Amino acid sequence: MANPAYVAVDWGTSSFRLWLIGKDGSVLAERRSGEGMTSAAKAGFSQVLAGHLAAVEAPENLPVIVCGMAGARQGWVEAGYIDVPAPLAAILTAAVSVPGGSRDIRILPGLAQRDMATPDVMRGEETQLLGALGSASAGAQAVCMPGTHSKWVHVGDGKVTGFSTFMTGELFDVISKHTILSHAVAGAQEQPADAAAFEAAVSAAFARPALASNLLFTARSGQLLHGISAASAQARLSGTLIGLEIAGALQDAANSGITLVASGRLQALYEQAFKTLSLPFTAIDADAAVRRGLSAAAEAIWPN
Repeated sequence: MANPAYVAVDWGTSSFRLWLIGKDGSVLAERRSGEGMTSAAKAGFSQVLAGHLAAVEAPENLPVIVCGMAGARQGWVEAGYIDVPAPLAAILTAAVSVPGGSRDIRILPGLAQRDMATPDVMRGEETQLLGALGSASAGAQAVCMPGTHSKWVHVGDGKVTGFSTFMTGELFDVISKHTILSHAVAGAQEQPADAAAFEAAVSAAFARPALASNLLFTARSGQLLHGISAASAQARLSGTLIGLEIAGALQDAANSGITLVASGRLQALYEQAFKTLSLPFTAIDADAAVRRGLSAAAEAIWPN
C-alpha cells in the first residue's frame, strides 16, 4: 500500500465524503456519511472530521484539503469567493487555513458572480469543475453539473466567464411532496419508470418554457382524465423541470457541446434528456472530478 500524502474532503450541505490519498495518487480509504454542514454545525466540524480521520487511521501530521459548504458563512471557517470572470486555477492559491489545530487543514473558496442582474454563487462545484476540465482547458465549453441546485458554467480557455444556478432538484422535491401533484406521483417508486413520458416532457418544456406551470399541471390532469400512472406523472414532472433547466441554460449560448459532470441516477436522466434533444455532450464522473480537483489543490499547496 502507498504511503498517505493527504486527506481530501468534499463537505456538502447534507453529505460528507472523505478520501485518504496516497503519494501515488491512489485512494487508500474512503468515508461517506450524512454529516453535512447542517449536522456538523451542531456536532462540531472538528469533531466530525476527527472521527472520520481516526476511522481511516490518518497520521496526525497528515494535511487535509476541503471543498464545499465547510467554507460557507454558516460553516466551519468562511473561505470567501473568487469573483468571476476568473481562471479556474485561482482557487488553488486562495485556500483558507483552519486555525487552532495541530493539523494543517485548508478550505477552498467558492466562486461568485456579482452582476446585479444575475447574482450567483457556487461552493464545491468549482473544485469539481477544476477536476473535470483542468486549469488550462482550451476552447469554450458549457458545463452542466446536476444536483439539488444544478450549476451551468461557461468556461473559455481555462477561465470561468459566468454561471447560472437552477433549483431543479429542490423544486422537484417540493412540488412532488407539497403541492397538488403529490397525489399524482404517490406510489411512483413501486412502478417501472416511464422513459417515453420523461422524453416527451423534456421536449415540450424545452420547446415551450413559457408554459412551465401549465406543463407541470398536466401530470395531475393527465392522470384524472386519461389514467396515466403515478410513474408517468413523476416522469412528466421530472422531464418538465429538466427541460426547463436546459432551455434556460442554453438560451444565450452557442451549442458547441456540453460537458456533463454527474454520476448515478442524475447522470442517466440528463444523458437521456440531452439525447432526446439531440444535444451533443461528453460525460465525466462527478466523484472522480471532485477528487481530481482536490488533488490539484493539495499538490499546489503542499508540492512535496
